[in-house]
This record gives sequence, structure tokens and C-alpha cells, in this order.
Amino acid sequence: MYQENYEDEFVGNIDVVADTYANVTEIEDGEMEDEELLLQAQAGVQSIPEQVRRFLGHFHRNLKNSTVNDLSYNYENQFVRLSEKYYAKTPWPEPQFVAALVGDDGLFLTLYRELYYRHIYSRLHPSLETRFRSFENYCDLFNYILNSDGPIELELPNQWLWDIVDEFIYQFQSYCTHRSRVSKRTPEEIELLKDNSQVWNTYSVLNVLYSLIQKSNINQQLLVSREGGDVIEAAGEFGTRPLYKMLGYFSIIGLVRVHCMLGDYTLALQTLENIDLGNSRGLFTRVTACHVTIYYYVGFAYMMMGRYADAMQAFVHILTFVTRTKHYHQRSHQYDTVNKKAEQMYALLAISVSLSPSRVDELIQTQVREKYGDQLHKLQRGGGGDEAISVLTELYKYACPKFIMPNPPNYEELEAAVEAMEPQDYQLKCFLREARLQLVVPTLRSFLKLYNTMGLEQLSTFLDIEAAELRNQLMVYKQRCRQVRCVSGADLLNGEVTPTTDLDFALQDNLIIIAESRVGRRYADWFIRNANKMQDLVNNLENRQKAAIVGNGKTNDEKTPATTVTA
Repeated sequence: MYQENYEDEFVGNIDVVADTYANVTEIEDGEMEDEELLLQAQAGVQSIPEQVRRFLGHFHRNLKNSTVNDLSYNYENQFVRLSEKYYAKTPWPEPQFVAALVGDDGLFLTLYRELYYRHIYSRLHPSLETRFRSFENYCDLFNYILNSDGPIELELPNQWLWDIVDEFIYQFQSYCTHRSRVSKRTPEEIELLKDNSQVWNTYSVLNVLYSLIQKSNINQQLLVSREGGDVIEAAGEFGTRPLYKMLGYFSIIGLVRVHCMLGDYTLALQTLENIDLGNSRGLFTRVTACHVTIYYYVGFAYMMMGRYADAMQAFVHILTFVTRTKHYHQRSHQYDTVNKKAEQMYALLAISVSLSPSRVDELIQTQVREKYGDQLHKLQRGGGGDEAISVLTELYKYACPKFIMPNPPNYEELEAAVEAMEPQDYQLKCFLREARLQLVVPTLRSFLKLYNTMGLEQLSTFLDIEAAELRNQLMVYKQRCRQVRCVSGADLLNGEVTPTTDLDFALQDNLIIIAESRVGRRYADWFIRNANKMQDLVNNLENRQKAAIVGNGKTNDEKTPATTVTA
């Protein structure tokens, strides 16, 4: 039943999502005799390990029966373990060989191809043909979901649904990077890229994400849920199904990522207008990788917009969550992804704290100092010099997302395409232009916090600059320490202009009058944390002492001679 309906949906509907994907040149295999094909298929099936064949059979059965819990176990545990055991450096079995094991089930094979190509992207180097075929498979999958007359009978775990959207965007980013590096492409590859300009087209990718959002009515659901109303009525026929609802929700977060990769940070934040990040039970919390991703891109967008206080708040919130739940995810297949994003956010937090000094959570601040203490010191003392700019460049390149060009390069003028500025370099240039103005803040603050009043001439002597220039820098400091901050319950774009530093001053003629607002230290957290450390040390010492006593007892028993009893 799946197979018949599935194949019918593909006919004539491919252009709804993928525009003109029909232009892609199909690479056909040479003609072979039927007997040779049969022998090849049999050999391919026999080459699949028995354990993998049993796994594919269970996987197929659980998909047809819609047993989500078993599917989740197959996907998150068994597939990962078998990949490590049998296919660490090779691709999974070809889909045409797997077809013989699952009765040529079209729906299962499309989902299997999604895993098959994802494994190649993760462990191997995908060829240009693989990139084309992966895009074709995504078009098949999304057209089946979007173009059916009614909701399809398919249920997948939330983790898999998130990974489908996340991998779709990752492969789009990877393809854009691949095609833009024309100096590394062969003449044959350039011809293929020219002939298939609609493959992984930016419009097609955005069309998929917006179509999933529209089909699920997820924005209407979120709006009605927040303001009060009938969510089921707002969801409609498709939105009530978990598959469509979660795909639509994850597509919103995917759009945030795409807009950040394109450099449109305002539109990225505007996309989240109906998602309340302050809701600890939000749908994004159901998948840890999704939870971390949304805060990473929100924080990065704020940082690029010069709203460093909001960026720090986003980074501190999610880093605190990751720190507290780290031991729960060590065995999860998404542990490496979450850990990498956390490390990038520590670097972005170091940038934000250096450009707009303010108090953050003590535990997170300690982690930042341990990881980037030297860089923070250089930024604090470097002013706008080359050393500070070099440190900012290093941190930014490590922690920023992979930017892309929305359009393919001009293959008719390869020299101009080679010399074109990389998207990452352009975004770095924009960031450093703003950062150079902001770097005056940590330098001046380090001097002002030492005094209550100070003469303008005295400070200019310390900084080795003219008094007139210092006056201009003080005005820049005053202006830079007032930022738009998001108000609790409001949308992410709007906010109130508030001071973001605990150090303020007034300039009266040539006298600087300084006022510092001191926040009382939270001693409870400090004592609890250090008490736990002390208890761990005591437990370790006691365990070592017990082990030493047991070891000495065994040694004494070996040295003591046996006593002979005589009548």
C-alpha cells in the first residue's frame, strides 16, 4: 500500500518543492543483461552482514507498524553501533541491494537513502554525483509529505525529524561551499555544475522550509497557544499530526540557521516571533541538539547586531543547561555535536564579554577564563591594536557558522569567481568594523573602575593619547554602554535601551566623576560548589586509604608463616 501511494505522489509534483530539478542530468548505468543484474543483486545482498540484515528487517517492520519507541531505538542506538562496527570507513549497503530485503518498499527506501547519504557526508567525502542524488532523494521525501491529498500515515521519532531538517540544511551549506571553490574543481565538474544550477538552489531550500511551515500551520498553532484559543482548530487537518507539526516547528529553527548563513540576522530573529524561548517546556527542548542550535544562532545574531548583552544572556542560559546535563548525553549520538556547539559558544561568549564587560554566571565565567583567559587579557589591554584584532579574528573564525553565497558563481568568468571575497571574510569584515569601535569599552573601563574621580589630563597621560581624543573616546564609551535589550515576554527583535555595564561616569569640565554599582556576591552557590568539591576530595582520600589498608593486610597475610599445632 505504501509503495503504490508513494510512487503516485512523485509523478508531476517534483517542481512544487524543487522548482526545475528535472533539469538535472541523470547518470545512468550501462545496460546489463537481466542475468547479470540478478547475479549482481544476489551478490550484493549476500555481502550484507547477517546482523545488519536483521536490523534492516526490524527497522522496516517498526516503520510499517508505526512503533515510534522501537524506531527511536533502531535509529539512535542500533544504527549508530552498526555504523561503528561495520561501516566506519565505508558506505552502508547500496539501496538497490536493501530493496530486496524490504520487499522494494518505496517509503522505507527513501528514508534509508536519507541515512545512507548522511552517513557518506559524515564519514566519507561525497562526490558530485552523490550530492545530486541526495538532493533528488530529499525532493522525493518532501514531495511525498507535502503533495499528498491528506496527511500521510507515517510517524517518526522527534530526533529523526530534527536530523532530517538539520541534515538537509547542512548538505545545502556543504554544496554551496563546494560549488563556490571553483579553483579546486575540474573542467568536467564545472560543466556539471553549470548544467545543474537548480540543484541545491537557495530558492528550492527556502521553499521546502516555508512549505513545511505553511502545511503544518505551526505559526498559527504557536500564536493561538500563547494567546489562548483552540489549538486543534488552528492546526487544521495536517497540523494535528505529529509528523507535520514537528517538521514545521523544526523548519522554523532551520530557517533561523539559513538566514544566519546568508547574513540576514534581523530576519533570523523575526522568524522566531511566535516561539517563546523563556518557555522551559517549549517543543525545542524535546531534542537537545535543537535546543542548543536555536540558542547558538540567536546569540550569534544578537552579537552581529551589536546587542552583546542579549547575546551573553542567550549563551549563558544554554551553556548552563549543557553543563548541568552533560553527563546525561555522553552516550548519545548527538553528544559530539552538542559539545562542539558548546565550545563555539564559549568562544562567542568570550568575544561578547570582552566587547561589553558585564557580570555573568560565576560558573560559566570560570569556564570562559579557563578556556580563553589569555585571549581575554590581550583584549582587555590591547585597545584597538593589532593584537586585539588578531585575537578577535581567531575566535570569530573558530566559532562563527558556515556562511554561504546564495547564488552560484559565474562560471563564464572563472578568474573573477576565484578572486571573489569569501562569505566568511565579508562577515568578519563587518564584525571587526563594529568591534573596533567597541574595543574602547574594556580599555577605558579597566582604568575608570580604579577611581571615584579622575582628571581628564591624568587619564590621557595613562593612555598616552591627546585629551581631545580621550574626550571623544569617553563619549563613544557612553554611547556603547547603552544597548537595546530584549524585555522578558517580548519578541526577540524589540526591546528597551538600557545601560549594560555596572560602571557609569559623568564628565564635568575636565573632571571625570565615576560611579560603580556593586552587586552583592551570591555566596550560596560558591559554598555549595566548593563544599561538593571538598566532599569529592574526602571521598577520594577515604577510598585510597581503604585500598591501602586492604593491600597491607594481604601483604601481611602472605608474610606470616602458618602455625603448626602439635599434640
